[in-house]
Amino acid sequence: MDNSFAYQPATERYERMLYKYCGRSGLKLPLISLGLWHNFGSVDDFTMATDMIKYAFDHGITHFDLANNYGPVPGSAETNFGRILRENFQGYRDEMIISSKAGHEMWAGPYGGNSSRKNLMASIDQSLRRTGLEYFDIFYTHRYDGVTPVEETIQALIDIVKRGKALYIGISKYPPEQARIAYEMLAKAGVPCLISQYRYSMFDRAVEAEILPFAAASGSGFIAFSPLAQGLLTDKYLNGIPEHSRAARSSGFLQRSQVTPEKIEAARQLNEIAHRRGQTLAEMALAWVLRDERMTSVIVGASSVNQLADNLKALEHLEFTSEELAEIEQILSRMIL
Repeated sequence: MDNSFAYQPATERYERMLYKYCGRSGLKLPLISLGLWHNFGSVDDFTMATDMIKYAFDHGITHFDLANNYGPVPGSAETNFGRILRENFQGYRDEMIISSKAGHEMWAGPYGGNSSRKNLMASIDQSLRRTGLEYFDIFYTHRYDGVTPVEETIQALIDIVKRGKALYIGISKYPPEQARIAYEMLAKAGVPCLISQYRYSMFDRAVEAEILPFAAASGSGFIAFSPLAQGLLTDKYLNGIPEHSRAARSSGFLQRSQVTPEKIEAARQLNEIAHRRGQTLAEMALAWVLRDERMTSVIVGASSVNQLADNLKALEHLEFTSEELAEIEQILSRMIL
């Protein structure tokens, strides 16, 4: 078999990325991680998806974030990622941090979409089969479902680690009280919570009040999803809602009602600061999230290699002056969220 055209990762890939220890652990994560929530499912361009994974790895992104329900169709992002690994990354598994999650609606019936032991145990086995992996580096409880006792969920995660199906545990979107129980129970079991994943951006700062400081005090790393507020913190919506944007599609996660005049005006003003810094608005928004020393990484999504390249440019200018931060704070304080 001729391997002359096989993918060979860039030799300088680790010089292109900055890495940070995840909480009180020995594991480093890249400051920018790639999420496969959108654009990696069965309805998407597989060649483009492959190119984005290759570009990410070539630029030092070692962490790839999945969930069992990512697609569409649900499960297909894991299936496609597994295929990309088999066809291009043989021999590089140990250079990757691959995470997945379970807890949102996935299959029919009463067991396919909650945080029960039944769901988590079935989900991780399904996810491992879809990806073709022997283990996940990080496995998350994707949400607190409001019904399942936290103790049941966390014990299942502890058992998942002890059975070798995951190396580390994370929690996602847990309210403060349930997060406290999770952190304490995991620590007592000798499986401390490696990382906490929450929505965080200039336009969504709810975690600053309790979750972020509590995670840091508990030794958990922190990773932000939707750091660009589903595209609101890019140049896409500076002049309103484009015809083919997420907000224009009623079935999307970003609703038209969320693209308010106040947010558009704030984005325009923030864009002016970004231009003075020599950045795009997206680059500055990512840098702003990473300004907090408690932040381990941000998860970016991408629909093209060019978009991913733009996001990576944020690493070229992470510092803010006190004047810039004050001006940003002033803009955000005037915005009605």
